[in-house]
Amino acid sequence: MATAGLELKEPSKREILNDEISELNKQLNEKMAQMAALDETKKKGRAKKSDSKSLIDVDPVQGTRDFPPEEMRVRNWLFSHYRKVAQQFGFEEYDAPVLEAENLYTRKAGEEIVQQMFNFTTKGGHKVALRPEMTPTLARLVMQKGQSLLLPIKWFSIPQCWRYEAITRGRRREHFQWNMDILGVTGITAEAEILAAAITFLSNVGLTSKDVGFKVNSRKLLQTVLENAGVPKDKFAPVCVIVDKMEKIEEEEVEKMLSDLGLEKSIIKNIRDTLSLKSIDEMVEAVGDDAEVVKELRDLFRIIDAYGYSDWIQFDASVVRGLAYYTGVVFECFDREGVFRAICGGGRYDNLMLTYGHNKAIPACGFGFGDCVIMELLQEKKLVPELSPGVQDLIIPFNESMRSNAITVLQKLRSAGRSVDIILKNPKNPKASFTYADRIGAERAIFVAPSEWESNSVVVKNLRGEGKHKDDGDRGTSVKIEDLE
Repeated sequence: MATAGLELKEPSKREILNDEISELNKQLNEKMAQMAALDETKKKGRAKKSDSKSLIDVDPVQGTRDFPPEEMRVRNWLFSHYRKVAQQFGFEEYDAPVLEAENLYTRKAGEEIVQQMFNFTTKGGHKVALRPEMTPTLARLVMQKGQSLLLPIKWFSIPQCWRYEAITRGRRREHFQWNMDILGVTGITAEAEILAAAITFLSNVGLTSKDVGFKVNSRKLLQTVLENAGVPKDKFAPVCVIVDKMEKIEEEEVEKMLSDLGLEKSIIKNIRDTLSLKSIDEMVEAVGDDAEVVKELRDLFRIIDAYGYSDWIQFDASVVRGLAYYTGVVFECFDREGVFRAICGGGRYDNLMLTYGHNKAIPACGFGFGDCVIMELLQEKKLVPELSPGVQDLIIPFNESMRSNAITVLQKLRSAGRSVDIILKNPKNPKASFTYADRIGAERAIFVAPSEWESNSVVVKNLRGEGKHKDDGDRGTSVKIEDLE
């Protein structure tokens, strides 16, 4: 009820605006107080971290790996299989510096490898790169040897290679790669030999043709199609580089890149049709029975059959490989479930020496077999064995007064060729030393104690195999030192 004589006044727009500004200032001050509190918390966290003993980032550089002993054992196991097969097939090992001249790799514009190099200029002004692949280094070494090199040669290496690329499953910025190359052989027998070597390795580590296979093609197929369509020869290598990206980028982008090379739509369709061929018979229909590529691939499949590996390989025209230097047969190893990227790949590269200014071409073929994808596949298939540190015997002196005697036993066994370790600091409880021996995977623990030493004996406890002492309380068997081996 209104009071007589009392007039109610509406607030002005200015007063309403001032109230709103006041409220906004209040909210802003509250927000700034919250941010200040959060910043203080972060400062305390950083101060606490800086006070800690660990002042460095303990993780390896992004895209790289550490190899502590347990990982190194697995790497050595894999490399031993690489080397065993290479030596069985009569290949010789070589190596070279990881740092190479940058221009060794800048062969053709458009290759991914050019954009992916770890490259820099040295303090002396030299442009260098961490090697992204080994084949150019092989070419350099062969040219270095000159006429003194007796062809053909079969060389292999296991270099560490570096590429700055996206990190995905099976792909890192550094990896080790088993390279097998044959130089000086023009015939398809060389391709058959390196394919057989790769298949032998896969079989040795427990894989079968039901697990993995090889897609085989020849660049001469696509080259024949393009030549028949009137495409200039200098367009062929760039086309292969683009075609190799088809599974990685959109179809429209591929067509645009091919179109930018000056190829007509009808030719681009021919390329797509050619890449879809899945059998020798389909290839014959496309290029004719008398084409060189037909005879070459038929010979390859015939020779592979003689090796007993025909169920491991199949023709697939979509495989062209992304490196510009390939000239003939190319291949990729794949897992049949389609989970992983290519396991390995390679092919023929007859003209690489000419690219580097050599006075004549040297026929060559080879493959690169990285360690990342194959290890993931073997782990998924549970084919990587449990690997112990490799210590056969652990010598345990009863106390420090028995150390010299223990070293006598140590030297005897090491001289006999066994891998032997010794407890360097005796624990208060000798039982802890036996536990340690078991933990490192030693085959035997050898206890050197005063009472047995007086009778020229030691106590041997077998921790592995048929003679294993099953009872933890069992000290072992007394053995004469002269009978110890």
